[in-house]
Amino acid sequence: MEILTPNEMRDADARANELGFSQWQLMRAAGQAVAREALQRFPRAEKIAVLCGPGNNGGDGYVAASVLRESGMAVEIWQSGETRTGSDAAKALIEWNDAIKALADFEADASTLVIDALYGAGLTRPLSGHDAQAIERVRATGAPVLAVDLPSGVSGLTGQVLGDALQADCTVTFFRRKPGHLLYPGRALCGELVVANIGVPAAVLTSVKPMLWQNLPKLWTNSLPQPVATAHKYQRGHVGVLSGRLSATGAARLCAEAAARAGAGAVTVLSPPAAIAVLATHLTATMLHKIEAPDDVVGFIRERKVASLVCGPGFGMQDEQTTIIEALLHQEDAVLVLDADAITILAKDPAAFFTARKSGMPALVLTPHEGEFARLFPDLAGDKALSKVDRARQAAKRASAVVIYKGADTVIAASDGRAAINSNGTVWLATAGSGDVLAGLVAALTAQEMPLFEAACAAVWVHAEAGRNEGFGMTSEDLPQAARRVLAELISR
Repeated sequence: MEILTPNEMRDADARANELGFSQWQLMRAAGQAVAREALQRFPRAEKIAVLCGPGNNGGDGYVAASVLRESGMAVEIWQSGETRTGSDAAKALIEWNDAIKALADFEADASTLVIDALYGAGLTRPLSGHDAQAIERVRATGAPVLAVDLPSGVSGLTGQVLGDALQADCTVTFFRRKPGHLLYPGRALCGELVVANIGVPAAVLTSVKPMLWQNLPKLWTNSLPQPVATAHKYQRGHVGVLSGRLSATGAARLCAEAAARAGAGAVTVLSPPAAIAVLATHLTATMLHKIEAPDDVVGFIRERKVASLVCGPGFGMQDEQTTIIEALLHQEDAVLVLDADAITILAKDPAAFFTARKSGMPALVLTPHEGEFARLFPDLAGDKALSKVDRARQAAKRASAVVIYKGADTVIAASDGRAAINSNGTVWLATAGSGDVLAGLVAALTAQEMPLFEAACAAVWVHAEAGRNEGFGMTSEDLPQAARRVLAELISR
């Protein structure tokens, strides 16, 4: 599950060297892994062109070329820049002991498999000159591409394209994924991703101490709430959901149903007087309570032992809603899940919000999409040097919250630096009301005393898996039941 930044991967390699696994051994294993995937995945390639850069990524390419030649393949190496004398890449080049062609003269056709070993995850500058021209030629031919570590031109740290980059059919990386493999647009450019074991021992992670993970169930299943035979409904967690006005109750109802389907023992929709009648005609298992002032909300939380409260879906952004948000930020009895309109309200005076959050109470989860994130954290959203992970981490620290930074590559970040990148997202979630369901899932899991970071990660994964299972034609109304099925399977394992 661990995701390593390029710098952390270098540290892991260095630590492996200290443990007796030389860089030369690792390079040979990496090149062999690349050759193996080339032979298995592209058996019809008439010839293979290996594009090699001057560093270790090029060294992996030289080793792969040698192995492929020994396997009987027609292989050519096209070199970009001289290898450093005495380096492992230079040693791999000596083992090749055959013709080397200049990348400036590179030509290929659709029958050629191109192995991109120019630059790996550590690239920090845009491709230019012969490197960029070679990428244009590969693209023009439509030749299949096998990338070594990461398609050249993609930042391993941010997933952003530095000038230009190849679209790979398959990418072979080593030991652990890098952020650029899971963050868009790099994620799309990798094609199928293979993580090869090249002999780096997992023990190196003890000293590297990564704080970023791929969001998979094994990251949080040990924290999932388990049913207890003797528990009554309030011990299973009471979730409150604040509704908007008469014409905007649907979002709160979606959120409430999701919370109930995700195991909350009791769910109450808190409604302004004008919306009570319409809500009453739609709610059955969900309870309903009228609120008219901020004190009503805070009082209800305390008296009815509300464990988690969702505010934002369809809530509205007038002065009366603003005063309720301000009151909620000063109560300490319930976990707050703030979404949609609530985040936009906070963005009216972010300085006051961040000042209020210095105490770290109440426990808080923010669920912004890209636009809401930009309104609340405009400086972070506008800093293109930051990866999505870094933006989410800094936002979480500033707000003393867990932040679910939504999107195709949703990032979940905690204020202590922990973060996870979700990888099972689906286009089917791009539908109205989907975010309301996610907020309800978060609230249900936190109400059942699941730690905030783990609950946010679980909710995001379950939400995405539910969307994938439902597929084409799904609406947000289908999601609560679909999420229930996903959670039921997880809990029964």
